Amino acid sequence: MPCTSPHGTWASPVTLDRLVEDVVGLSFPIATPAHVYWTEARPSEGGRQVLVRSPGRGGEPEEVIPPGFSARTTVHEYGGLCTAVHHDPAAGDTVYFSNFADQRLYRAIAGEEPSPITPEPPSPGAVRYAAPVLSGDGRHLLAVRERHGDPDVPAEVVNDVAVLATDGSAEPRVLLSGHDFYSHVTVSPDGRRVSWVSWDHPNMPWDGTELWEADLDVDGSCVRAARLVAGGRSESVTQPKYASDGTLHYVSDRSGWWNLYAAPAGRAARVLGPMEAELGLPDFVFGLSSYALLRDGTVLATWRRDGLDHVGVLAPGADAFTEVDCGFTYLTQLRSDGEGSCAVAVAGSATCPPSVVRMEVSGPAGLDVEVLRRSRSEVVDGEYLSNPQPVHFATEGGGVAHALFYAPANRDFVAPHGDLPPLIVTVHGGPTSAALPVLNYAIQYWTSRGFAVVDVNYGGSSGYGRAYRERLRGQWGVVDLADCVHAARHLAAIGRADGDRLVIHGGSAGGYTALCGVTFTDVFAAGASYYGIADAAVLAQDTHKFELHYLDGLFGPWPEAADVYRARSPAFHTEGLHTPLIIFQGLEDKVVPPAQAEIMVAALRENGVPHAYVEYAGEQHGFRRAESIRRTAEAELFFYGRVLGFAPADELQPVEIAHERRIGT
Repeated sequence: MPCTSPHGTWASPVTLDRLVEDVVGLSFPIATPAHVYWTEARPSEGGRQVLVRSPGRGGEPEEVIPPGFSARTTVHEYGGLCTAVHHDPAAGDTVYFSNFADQRLYRAIAGEEPSPITPEPPSPGAVRYAAPVLSGDGRHLLAVRERHGDPDVPAEVVNDVAVLATDGSAEPRVLLSGHDFYSHVTVSPDGRRVSWVSWDHPNMPWDGTELWEADLDVDGSCVRAARLVAGGRSESVTQPKYASDGTLHYVSDRSGWWNLYAAPAGRAARVLGPMEAELGLPDFVFGLSSYALLRDGTVLATWRRDGLDHVGVLAPGADAFTEVDCGFTYLTQLRSDGEGSCAVAVAGSATCPPSVVRMEVSGPAGLDVEVLRRSRSEVVDGEYLSNPQPVHFATEGGGVAHALFYAPANRDFVAPHGDLPPLIVTVHGGPTSAALPVLNYAIQYWTSRGFAVVDVNYGGSSGYGRAYRERLRGQWGVVDLADCVHAARHLAAIGRADGDRLVIHGGSAGGYTALCGVTFTDVFAAGASYYGIADAAVLAQDTHKFELHYLDGLFGPWPEAADVYRARSPAFHTEGLHTPLIIFQGLEDKVVPPAQAEIMVAALRENGVPHAYVEYAGEQHGFRRAESIRRTAEAELFFYGRVLGFAPADELQPVEIAHERRIGT
């Protein structure tokens, strides 16, 4: 029989060690006729990203790059896909990747030390490459390139598309230039055409982009007759791909939803399987892919509706996708395999961790799935796991906002009658991102201890159409905060959470909303900020090129809208900061520098508010080291226990809390 114990005090199998042990981050699967490749981010190796491959069914994954190398690009600072694979039936596969330490492109052949194919930059990271793609003859790579002059002056950063010899025998040359940004470079199956996406300041890629196509020399050395296919300043076009017959496909939100289109040469584009759902994703990183084109003309795609991912098949000539129940609520980075007969992806669910999978269409509504690699080899019993429940609720102005709600779940415990759980309002980053409907121990850590969690898809989040994304236009710090407040109040009002123990936490952009929540409202009993923004004006004046004008659409152009920035920056309103707060900060963070955290710490100290500040040497924007991830969860639980007045079951290393007092005192 389960024990009776107050919420927050339950003993959980989701231990601190489980957060970081036996876990890897999986991304960017690529298939050839011989292998499936993917990238593993390993907290146990200091966040090193290792390229591995599986030789096929039942085979054990093997590392492709040796220790000392990490496959990670920092183009746009956020990076993304940085690998390409050339398959030769006689010689086998040759892998190309960007190495994190110096950002040079390297060639890797099984059994050999990787060798650089791009020149040594004037300083490490001064010249960066992302999303490489092979030319038709396999002798050249086309890659997005980012060149930095003075890294402290974003205006001096130049982005273009370069072409370079795969054997490193020639200097990289400019293939495409003139726009502020490029992504999704792709080459047609016959190697004679190339398409790409470009955009310019002040747009972000989810605001407006252009899809271009041009004729390409067979060696990829030059383009001719460039032509605009789709897009503009108010249409977001992304993910161009060529079918085996040469038809160009792409995703556009011209209807208000990111849907799939086909543009046969010389003919008008047509929408494929239109739906009020999002088949696209915001291009924060390179290499996102929501559909796969199979050799026989079948389209396998994933789309997001009501916060959950769905999978479907569009048969040749069909008018609509046939949804397939494959057990996944999260599916991303979907790509055709090397032969066009099946696809690879990263997929998961509430009880299945993100996994590299191979999927083969079997009939109009069938899908055979093989799991090649799980991000965790062992998962705690499902009776300790909370399933996400899509919820919607009224918010400001008569609108409706969305979230994923996780109730407390632990088969060994029940709460005393009438005891409601503390609620953690989780604010995702971005802010044009979304809560992910997949097993996440960072959430289950809390729910298995008796907390409720609501992962809020506030206005501005992706997955609910363009109009919902644009609710945040000019309203960051207003709409997101209101939606988080209404989510918390809604769940308290219907008896799913203790209205006196509402907590808000988030990282980066989510950290900004969390700081707003504890500064501008009295709704929350505690908060946690991971590398959150305190002074938005500092971010507007000192940020990287990719996001240089991001805030124009969220607050207004700087400095014309300086009064708006100041009005919505917690750093200038700390007289209202009286909520206990714990702050976590990487000391090498260049996106949100430590000075942002220090402003809030000084205010907490001045106001006599209970607070803790945890710094991490060697960490950047987002914590990648196992010891940092573990310590953050431990310190946050200890902090909540002290300020909310409960005793966690765990033996926790204390964190120093200044001006400590208990809730209600």
